[in-house]
Amino acid sequence: MRKGRVFAGLIILVLTGAMVRCGGGASGSGSDPGPSPSPGPAPSPPPSTAPAADVLTYHNDNARTGQNLQETALTPANVNVSSFGKIFALTVDGKVDAQPLYVAQLALSGGTRNVLYVASEHNSVYAFDADAGTKLWQVSLLAPGETASDTRNCNQVEPEIGITATPVIDRSAGPHGTIYVVAMSKGPSGYHQRLHALDLASGAEQFNGPVDIAASYPGTGDNSSGGKVIFDPKQYKERPGLLLLNGVVYTTWSSHCDIRPYTGWVIGYTASTLQQASVLNMAPNGEGGSFWNSGAAPAADSAGNIFQLVANGSFETTLDANGFPSRQDFGNAFIKIATASGQLTVADYFDMFNTLSESSIDNDLGSGGALLLPDLKDAGGAMRHLALGAGKDHTIYVVDRDNMGKFNGSRNNIYQQLTHVLPGAEFAMPAYFDGLVYFGSVGGPLQAYQVANAKLSPAAVSETGQFFRYPGTTPAISANGTSNGIVWAAENSNPAVLHAYDARDLSHELYNSDQAGSRDHFGAGNKFITPTISGGKVYVGTTNGVGAFGLLGK
Repeated sequence: MRKGRVFAGLIILVLTGAMVRCGGGASGSGSDPGPSPSPGPAPSPPPSTAPAADVLTYHNDNARTGQNLQETALTPANVNVSSFGKIFALTVDGKVDAQPLYVAQLALSGGTRNVLYVASEHNSVYAFDADAGTKLWQVSLLAPGETASDTRNCNQVEPEIGITATPVIDRSAGPHGTIYVVAMSKGPSGYHQRLHALDLASGAEQFNGPVDIAASYPGTGDNSSGGKVIFDPKQYKERPGLLLLNGVVYTTWSSHCDIRPYTGWVIGYTASTLQQASVLNMAPNGEGGSFWNSGAAPAADSAGNIFQLVANGSFETTLDANGFPSRQDFGNAFIKIATASGQLTVADYFDMFNTLSESSIDNDLGSGGALLLPDLKDAGGAMRHLALGAGKDHTIYVVDRDNMGKFNGSRNNIYQQLTHVLPGAEFAMPAYFDGLVYFGSVGGPLQAYQVANAKLSPAAVSETGQFFRYPGTTPAISANGTSNGIVWAAENSNPAVLHAYDARDLSHELYNSDQAGSRDHFGAGNKFITPTISGGKVYVGTTNGVGAFGLLGK
């Protein structure tokens, strides 16, 4: 294993033991991973070791930066094998593919607690005391007679498909706040995709939920009838995380492998009522064009625009008068979706000159997730609004969100392109911290690229000594403002490994969970895992639970 390099220029409510009933009257999961709290008042939890920040959505914010800048307990000085390690491991009833979410100081009948929310592929949602590790509640999102879905002849999510996407939380919705979750199931009436809205304190369904997800859109593409494309719940899984934007919960859909018929759907629901608000299809007159993104949720800016990377699919190289594909099929594109009118429309896009050949060999953009950079001034003093992402072709694409470039058959019209700089394909998403962008592609090191004058450095300015096997790694950041930056990365191995690096110098590994032998082992690795950091602790999903790390003896 080669060493990393630094390059020149890096100038909850206290519940009884009874299960909460939900999901159309279904009882809690029959598989209980541990004892529930005893009836009656629960003991007071130990005090939190540090002020905690909410983590309510995938990768911390709608820009998907992955950074928590309010972490005061964890520093490069104390994150080491002597003073930092595993403090407990939570066991649940299925794989944890969704990123755990964190609500700080939730007001409950017994006081306030920091609460960690964990979703499983067995269609259970759990609330745990984030400091003590005790289970506060567990609910099953299965209706009577249902199970989690089978794999649909695809090995991407196995052995069952339940809750795959990272939920999203609105602390202001309902009496105690609400967590929105999409769950897939099958039963006597067939396959279902349902949107649930659960009370943060009890897990009870809210807003007359759940609702079955159904949609149609004008078009003649895959699974169309009578001039409309029809959403068939058995053909899809909700892989990307949920987006909450201006009172609407947006869902975006993957197929099972590339098993047709399928197209790319964006379906929005009003958060306060669970009524369908808007629908958009990315390949209404073709096929493909879905959203994979290795679990990354759509990004969104303050103007209400959504940014996402589309997977392989139909794209018309014949353009209309506005430079859009003539049949409105946007396969393999970097898209901007406007929401301001209450309707979803593609406002702008970028696609590569060789998009058709890339789609034909499944070498698409849609394996990665989109990141929005903060407003930046270029060398001429102009303010730039940028987004970036990468997919399977090892190339980083940086787009101007005000003029993305559209399509040109002979060359790429793009703000910046770093061709083949990534050692492997991107099955993850980048993170951002204080002028640095971090990528962890398949089979290569975690790399940092400097941002200066609204451009990325042409090559990485630092990288780790560790190489990350498939699917690479999605990094997350903890810092106190711009101080004490740490990059956290999960390794998909057995046992899984949590790594911590100095954010300014990735060759300086502060800690990994193999350094103390088996002391800090926390379970088998899993694909597309994103660490969650808050309150002096780091939470990492596995194939059967969540490992929790913090300062030892605290």
